[in-house]
Amino acid sequence: MATVFAKPADLLTSVGKELDNSDWLEITQERINLFADATGDHQWIHVDPEKAKDGPFGACIAHGYLTLSLVNLFLPQIIEVQGFTHAVNVGMDKTRFPAAVPVNSVLRGKGQLISVEEIKGAIQSVVRVTVEIQGSDRPACVVDTISRYFVE
Repeated sequence: MATVFAKPADLLTSVGKELDNSDWLEITQERINLFADATGDHQWIHVDPEKAKDGPFGACIAHGYLTLSLVNLFLPQIIEVQGFTHAVNVGMDKTRFPAAVPVNSVLRGKGQLISVEEIKGAIQSVVRVTVEIQGSDRPACVVDTISRYFVE
């Protein structure tokens, strides 16, 4: 369940706050293959289980950009901001991929509110999303997402 903020201004007093975690999600070979089809990235390390068995990870791994794209799924499960007219995804900073995601891994997003500022009639927040791999000490991805909320 997401950490809820009744209005964007409530973010201003919550910098440093640990947010809720998303649900766990299994990364199947089917999901990896669909991402390969969507992006045209059919490198064997992602889509050829037989060849990948002899590769550096012993199995297929998810694309780094697949892992990053899941942040869009995890964010609404991590944080919910209410009381705005519209919001925009401004972008991201400091994207890193510390660990590979082997097929059938289970991932979730963990959030922390890194910074908040008022910008041009809006509240802009930076939420660091750490994509954890169940049973691993190293995360799959760490990214600072930037969202801007325009108040009512």
